[in-house]
Amino acid sequence: MVKISVWTDYACPFCYIAEARVDNLIKEMGIEDQVEFDYHSFELYPDAPKDVQETTIVRFAKKYGLTEEEAADRIDKIAEMGRAEGLDFNYSSTLNTNSMDAHRLTQYVNSLGDPKLTKQVSDLLFDAYFGKNLKLADHDVLMDVAKKAGLDLPKVKEVLESNAFYDEVRADENFIMKQGVNAVPFFIIDNKGIMGAQPKNIFKQVITEALQNDQNAN
Repeated sequence: MVKISVWTDYACPFCYIAEARVDNLIKEMGIEDQVEFDYHSFELYPDAPKDVQETTIVRFAKKYGLTEEEAADRIDKIAEMGRAEGLDFNYSSTLNTNSMDAHRLTQYVNSLGDPKLTKQVSDLLFDAYFGKNLKLADHDVLMDVAKKAGLDLPKVKEVLESNAFYDEVRADENFIMKQGVNAVPFFIIDNKGIMGAQPKNIFKQVITEALQNDQNAN
């Protein structure tokens, strides 16, 4: 079994694109039963408020020093990349809020020891943000994700209404930043780090080598 560790944020378009790209590659290679995802938290906007302060186009323009027209054009091009991977990708109308509680939910699911369940929840959170344009700081949104994943809803409610798994989120962030990584997505596959939404052939080469190393070890 090859472990793919990924540091991600649900408000990160390239995280969603990269993970979909890897998913599609794994299906093309027919190795679904030989790969296991290991999810880690990273907040791109740790100081983001719990409610929407400005549109994504305005926020993007400010961040990169663009006009709103330039920002809209760049956002559309990124959305096209997502749609090329088969995603329902509505980037320009996303509602950016704080993602800590979404990460704490993921950390809770991680603690259940079922990587496939964690992946399901992660996919649902990405779709909530980029597909349905919901606010990830909204506990009703997170509870709906938990319901769709078949989680223990009273337990999830207890987690969300507390500070549970906050330290686990911070530990993930601190670990990867100590390695000199300050942006996501970031993958570790067979001890090799891959930054960003790299082309499919890059991921294929690293995954293929990891599979060969795994077979040789056994």
